[in-house]
Amino acid sequence: MEILLIFSIFIALYLITKHLLNKIRNLPPSPFPSLPIIGHLHYLLKKPIHITLTEISKRKGPVVLFQFGSRQVLVVSSPSAAEECFTKNDIVFSNRPHMLIGKDFGYNYTNLAWSSYGDHWRNLSRIASLEMLSSTRLQMLSGLRFDEVRSLVRGIFHNQNQSVNMRTELFELTMNVMMRMIAGKRYYGDNVADLE
Repeated sequence: MEILLIFSIFIALYLITKHLLNKIRNLPPSPFPSLPIIGHLHYLLKKPIHITLTEISKRKGPVVLFQFGSRQVLVVSSPSAAEECFTKNDIVFSNRPHMLIGKDFGYNYTNLAWSSYGDHWRNLSRIASLEMLSSTRLQMLSGLRFDEVRSLVRGIFHNQNQSVNMRTELFELTMNVMMRMIAGKRYYGDNVADLE
């Protein structure tokens, strides 16, 4: 009985202080309740998620703040609020969150996918657009993409009387194109050992 009373007092104090802190910090409205460790992750369990988010935005307004575990997530559902986020405050929203995976696999947040917005990210983006996505580089690698698509169509044609899992086939096509661009050889499908 005493444990239940202490637990309910703890939960009530947690919810009151969380509500007061959100009011003091002038944060956007947030759905109730935000559970202690998982936050609002229980809303993601309701399927489909976009309908759940639409219902919450109808109740709370076009800008809603969620707490997903230890991360705060801002959901914007009106064109005017989205325009304000992406035009007037674009630098504030352009940084990526610093996660442990970015430190370990992103070389201490220095690669293009994990680095914060700034001079380093702009240099990496410029190099990527010039070296990988320029029209001359794409034209140079068009034969490689053509070979892989032809291989995919040939494989589907040979299995015309059977059902084909297109998700797997398209995954293999994407991986083969990327690996032939990077390493020069295929990793999925037929003739993997033959192609250098």
